[in-house]
Amino acid sequence: MNIGIYPGSFDPITYGHLDIIARSAKLFDKLIVAVLSNPQKKPLFTVEERLEMIKESAKDIKNIEVDSFSGLLVDFARLKQARVIVKGLRAVSDFEYELQMALMNNKLDNKIETIFIMTSTKYSYLSSSIVKEVSRFGGCVKDLVPPIVEKRLRQKFNIK
Repeated sequence: MNIGIYPGSFDPITYGHLDIIARSAKLFDKLIVAVLSNPQKKPLFTVEERLEMIKESAKDIKNIEVDSFSGLLVDFARLKQARVIVKGLRAVSDFEYELQMALMNNKLDNKIETIFIMTSTKYSYLSSSIVKEVSRFGGCVKDLVPPIVEKRLRQKFNIK
C-alpha cells in the first residue's frame, strides 16, 4: 500500500491545509494527516480538538486517516509504514526550513522521501497564526477556515 503522511500542528486547520490534504490524497492509497503534539509549544486548541476539527473538515475525503504523534516524525512514519512525507509550501521562506527538515529526516531514515506541494495561489497568504490573530480581534475568518473551526475560534475568544 502506498502511504503518505502530512504532518503539522494544524492549530487550527485552514482551507490552505485542506487544499494540500485533498490534492495529496489523490497521490496515495492512504494519506495520514498527523497532528504534532509538541509540549514546547502553547497551542490554542488541544490535540483532541484539532483531531476532531480535521476529521469533521475532511470527512468527504475517503482515503485519509487522522492521527497524532509526538517525537520524531520518521519514527511515526515507520510505525505507520508511510514512505513519503508531504509538506505544503506557501512561499520561498517556507522552503528553507522545510528543506532542512527534509534533509534531516532523510539522514535519519533514507527510505522515507519528502515531497513538497505548493499551496494554491488563493491560499498563499494563509496561516493558522494569521487566522488566530484575526479571530482574536473579532475579524471574519469565514472564508479562511471550515465552519467547525470558525465556531471553535469564536468560542475560544468569546466572540458572539
